[in-house]
Amino acid sequence: MKLLALDTAANLCSVAILGVETGTLLAKVSEDIGKGHAERLMAVIEEALEQSKIAIADIGKIAVSVGPGSFTGVRVGVSTARGFALALKCPVVGVSTLQALAYDAAKRIPGKAILSIIDARRDELYAQFFNEDGSAESEPMVTTLPLILAQLAERGHIYVLAGSGAHLVNEKLGQPLDVAVSTATGSIEAVARLGAIQVADDAPRPLYLRGLDVKPQQGFVLKRKVVE
Repeated sequence: MKLLALDTAANLCSVAILGVETGTLLAKVSEDIGKGHAERLMAVIEEALEQSKIAIADIGKIAVSVGPGSFTGVRVGVSTARGFALALKCPVVGVSTLQALAYDAAKRIPGKAILSIIDARRDELYAQFFNEDGSAESEPMVTTLPLILAQLAERGHIYVLAGSGAHLVNEKLGQPLDVAVSTATGSIEAVARLGAIQVADDAPRPLYLRGLDVKPQQGFVLKRKVVE
């Protein structure tokens, strides 16, 4: 079976194709585009299919990064994955960016607990603690730097850091922790390999840990009509 993996949760527009039975990564295409995933994703998928020398009809499972990350990017990836799964009549699973970062960190620095931590801007962080075996030690959360530092002190054992928020943590620690990964999302290979072992349940949904930062426009408020 061939698995199609998609990640548009951050600055990268990434696609991979994995031969599930053999564990062989047949194709991997990743472009640092910042924004504009909706316009670029289909072309990146086509490039990965050409690289792997298969057709879209050969895909038997889909894995997609569900965030946390860019609201628009996550929505693009999830809606595309669900659309392909519906058309191909194949299962689709979601993989969080925090889980993918932990997977990459465990490969680079094995045998240690991991803190996946992403800079969410606005003085907030997306974070999740993982055990040495890769299992989740906490739920994914949106938090602040002081709260994360307090949790690290309370947990009392050394973690490997993974994610774009790693430098923010180390700047405040007297003894910096090892940093395995410093990107805003995990590798597309991590999404593919985690997706291959995940059982499809409900259709994946974006992992939004906080609400949209939307403010009403001034000067465009309609007055309520008074009925006499």
